[in-house]
Amino acid sequence: MAVAVGNSRRSSYVRFDIIRRILTRFFETEVIMVMGITDIDDKIIRRANENLKVGHLLCEESAPFPLWFFEEAINWMPIWIGKIQDIPRLPMNISPVALARIYEEDFKQDMASLKVLPPTVYMRVTENIPQIISFIKTIIANGQAYATSQGNVYFDVNSWGERYGVLTAVSPDTQGEAVDTDKRHGRDFALWKAAKPQELSWSSPWGKGRPGWHIECSTISSAVFGKQLDIHTGGIDLAFPHHENEIAQCEVYHQCEQWGNYFLHSGHLHVKGSQEKMSKSLKNYITIKDFLKKFSSDQFRMFCLRSRYSSAVEFSDETMNDAKNVLQAISSFIRDANAYIKGQLVCDPVREDVLWERLASTKVNVKAAFADDFDTSRAVAAIMDLIHHGNRQLKAVTKDAVSPRSSVVYGSITSYIESFFNALGMSLEERQVAVGGGNTALLSNVMDELVSFRTKVRNYALVLPEATEAVQMEEGAVGAKGPKQEQKEKRRQLMQERKPLLEACDSLRGDLAAFGIHIKDRSTASTWEMAEGGRAEQQAEEKS
Repeated sequence: MAVAVGNSRRSSYVRFDIIRRILTRFFETEVIMVMGITDIDDKIIRRANENLKVGHLLCEESAPFPLWFFEEAINWMPIWIGKIQDIPRLPMNISPVALARIYEEDFKQDMASLKVLPPTVYMRVTENIPQIISFIKTIIANGQAYATSQGNVYFDVNSWGERYGVLTAVSPDTQGEAVDTDKRHGRDFALWKAAKPQELSWSSPWGKGRPGWHIECSTISSAVFGKQLDIHTGGIDLAFPHHENEIAQCEVYHQCEQWGNYFLHSGHLHVKGSQEKMSKSLKNYITIKDFLKKFSSDQFRMFCLRSRYSSAVEFSDETMNDAKNVLQAISSFIRDANAYIKGQLVCDPVREDVLWERLASTKVNVKAAFADDFDTSRAVAAIMDLIHHGNRQLKAVTKDAVSPRSSVVYGSITSYIESFFNALGMSLEERQVAVGGGNTALLSNVMDELVSFRTKVRNYALVLPEATEAVQMEEGAVGAKGPKQEQKEKRRQLMQERKPLLEACDSLRGDLAAFGIHIKDRSTASTWEMAEGGRAEQQAEEKS
């Protein structure tokens, strides 16, 4: 099954992580999940530019939006960015891409602390620019997009006719994007945005610029899944215009009747006592790090399980305490059942037939609930009903005589309950420790940068032999050594060709400094070291 995942500013990956686990653990469905990382957009560029002015002062709203490939944008707490003191001190010349890497790692660590499974693959927008440009060119060739004299490219909504709006049945006239002067129609949306001064950009047939928001998702998802996607998830606020635009783009590109089979939209998280959704823009949210100081990841996951993923839910200390109490009731039953199995709890004879029947019916009811649009609240209710009937027969008595125990049935019940919650990402532990150890995640990003650098070096180096041969051939035509003037000209030309390599080296050195990794250039080699120092790096430098 092809599934892609992401998030918006108010998203939670927890509820869709639960759905993914249900598909794999309860329905034995193989899920291929792609998470797109939007590592370049207006907010990232603005934050990087502001950083040039304010140095390393960085606020919580500077997070990029790890994009929702096929948006796994659940609108609950945007609690994944962390506090200002948790963010590394940044150099004043950090690039937007390096800035995005820092937040990307912070995001991944927070997802791990919530026990959200990583996707099958991460894909960054900046690593797929050629594919995005090719995607846009195909849409233009198919007659559904146009380029303007200002270097922008827009999707022509009118040309798609009644096929636009198939998901939400919302008239495209209600689309809320701002009208740009070079659009043909106000409802047309950007596929490619012309570069602004001092803005990161890429070359394209329409001039320097960068991708629009919607085209990023369509391109990356199509690169992995082709013209057919099984499930696309996202917050309800993304259904229009974002998902509508994705559908239009993909169906034009693939020339297909239906690109996505299912769109799962999650409901908003509301602040208690109001219809106000929790969001960064309204400043009524909490960070993951602060949240986990008060509640555990299991408690939050139970909070999510007690409502449908598509329902709007109310967040408060009261609703979280309710989830906490449910977990305590489950743990209490398991402890009592284990005590009974061990002979530490003496009870009257148990009606095994009743419990076996309850266990069998619970399994059927849970499977039916999950098959009904992943109704987790109904599944949890079935589990709690099983616990209720199990508790009714675990009443301690004071007798000298030892009654026969029905250990097997209680062992089967506790085993099923524990496996149920384990499958959904819960350990039923009363105390949990958030996943830490940022070193592994940090080194992963460093390797990404180094590989990117090596690729640039290698690709450029592959051109050099041809250039050298060309020089030798032309020199041979005029003489064994050739005129000195011609040799100087060829040398200057070769140095000019190597300029992008030197610029890439300088850029990499500056970007990696943001992660505390410093590159030192020598005459014939380069060495690196961590900011805190390390014997391996020091030894490598001494040997050079």
